[in-house]
Amino acid sequence: MNSHQEKISLLSEMIAFAVIDGELHDREYDFLLMISEELEIGKETFLELFNKRNEYLIIKDEFSRIIHFYRLALLMHCDGVLHKREKRAIHEMGITMGLNPFAMKRILKLMENSPSQMIAPEKLICAFQEQLN
Repeated sequence: MNSHQEKISLLSEMIAFAVIDGELHDREYDFLLMISEELEIGKETFLELFNKRNEYLIIKDEFSRIIHFYRLALLMHCDGVLHKREKRAIHEMGITMGLNPFAMKRILKLMENSPSQMIAPEKLICAFQEQLN
């Protein structure tokens, strides 16, 4: 992730995704705040993103797109409730990012079957690399 604007765009997209089911749960908010701290975005800027709609920048390198997809998937599982709107939205976002639909489906299934809803980084990367062969 290079520029501050790219980081803002990424976080803004995650915030929009978090409220797609009509509410923002405390665990989702905490997860978003943790991501904003990881991206070195100040709390004031973070809070402002809830009140405005940004245009999203296209993430250029595939590894960053995969990581962003995984963050969205973690956010989707954060509140413990999987909504149909979230599932549909994450697939649409992944397609827009140019990710392989079969790999996305595999990742989401692995996460759903995992007790912690997390998967090892190797499995994440492997799922996308398998589709290239």
